[in-house]
Amino acid sequence: MIEKRLVNIEAKITFQEDLIEELNKTVYQQQQKLDRLEAICESLTKHIQSLAEARNEGMPANERPPHY
Repeated sequence: MIEKRLVNIEAKITFQEDLIEELNKTVYQQQQKLDRLEAICESLTKHIQSLAEARNEGMPANERPPHY
């Protein structure tokens, strides 16, 4: 009876170790994806800011838009 319980406990521990390993891999992959997405967002933000600055440099502040 005790032998059967020990085997059962060992099987559960093995399953939990495998599950933890899979979860660690998943978390690692998600962190890599988050890092890539943050880099893309930062790049897009800089690009949008540079476009806005370039647009503001080419247009006087008090000039009326062409549709007025």
